[in-house]
Amino acid sequence: MSLVPNITELLARARADLRMGVPVVLTDELGFGVLAFATETLSPQRLADLRTLGGEPVVAITMRRAETLKARAYDGDLARVMIPADAELSWVQAVADPSDDLNAPMKGPLMTQRQGSANLHRIAIALAKSAQLLPATVVVPIDESHEFAATHALTRIDHARAAPHLTDRSALHPVVAARLPMEVSEAGRLHVFRPEDGGEEHYAVEIGRPDRDKPVLARLHSACFTGDLMGSLKCDCGPQLRGALTQMGAEGAGVLLYLNQEGRGIGLANKMRAYFLQDQGFDTVEANHRLGFEDDERDFRLGSDILKSLGFSSVRLLTNNPAKIAMMERTGIAVTERVPLKVGETDFNRSYLATKAAKSGHLL
Repeated sequence: MSLVPNITELLARARADLRMGVPVVLTDELGFGVLAFATETLSPQRLADLRTLGGEPVVAITMRRAETLKARAYDGDLARVMIPADAELSWVQAVADPSDDLNAPMKGPLMTQRQGSANLHRIAIALAKSAQLLPATVVVPIDESHEFAATHALTRIDHARAAPHLTDRSALHPVVAARLPMEVSEAGRLHVFRPEDGGEEHYAVEIGRPDRDKPVLARLHSACFTGDLMGSLKCDCGPQLRGALTQMGAEGAGVLLYLNQEGRGIGLANKMRAYFLQDQGFDTVEANHRLGFEDDERDFRLGSDILKSLGFSSVRLLTNNPAKIAMMERTGIAVTERVPLKVGETDFNRSYLATKAAKSGHLL
C-alpha cells in the first residue's frame, strides 16, 4: 500500500530521529537487531535506559577517529569501542568529539570488539554522517527487534534494503525555475532541484542563454555560509563564487551549480568543529580526520546530474580541483577545458590553500 513509508522515507525519518536524540532500530537478514543512538545527541537518561537492556553497548567510530584515539579498528573502516560500566555520558561523547583531545588525550586504554558482524554499526555511522552529525553512534544489541521497535514507536531500518541507498546518490528533480536579474547579469535564471531522500535542495544559476550544443562555462560551487555570506578570510569560497559569476556575466553565458554540501560535505556545525581544531594547530585535512571524516565527503556527481537535466553534455569547467574534472568525465559530461579560478588568497587562508594543494591535489 502506498501509504506505507518506503525505505527512502524511512531513512529520512531515521536521520531526523538521530538528530533529535531518538534511537533507531537496525536489523539484518538473520533477524539480529541493535538499538542505535547518535553519540552527539545522546542524553544521560537514555544512556541509563540502554544499560538496562542487557547487551554490551559500544561506541562505533570511523577508522579515521580510531586512528586519532589509537583504538584498534578490527573491522577495517570502523572500530567498536566498548563502553566501561562506570562510564558517564561525558566519556562516551569524548570518544566521538575531539574538541577536548589535547586537554585530555588519555581516554583509554580503549578496548574494541573484534568478534561478530559490524554491518549494522556501519549503517548507524552512515546514518549519523548523512544527518550531518559526528560520525559516531552508540549501539547495543536487542532481542526481538521487530517487536521492540513497534512497542517503543521507533523507526526500524532493514540493513539489506538500506545499504544501497546510503552509498548511491539520491535522484534530483526540478522544482521551479524563474528569472533572476543579478548584478553580474540581468539575464539570470535560478533553477531549484530537490532530492528524493529529503535532503537539502541544490541550485543552478544560469547566466544568459547558454547554447546547449556547445561547452558551457560552468562551475560546481559548494555552499559555504562563512565564505559566501559572511566574507570569511579563512577560505577562498566567497571570492571564487563572485569571481565565477563575474566571468560568466562578462562572457554573457554560463551556469553555476550551487550545491548544498557545506564544509566539504560535513555540514556547518562540523565545519566549525574543524575550525576549532585548526586553531589548535591542525590543518584542514587533519581536522577532518580527527572528527572522523574523510578529507572530502562531497558528492560531485550531483553537479553532473543537474547539468544533464538542464540539457548540457560538455563544459568549460571553472575549477582548481582535478577531482571535479575526473568526476565529470566519469559521469558522461565532457570537460573540454579547465578554466583556472585563482582568487581570494589572504594571510588567513594561505596555509589552508597550501594544504589543499599538497594533500588534495588542487592546482594552485
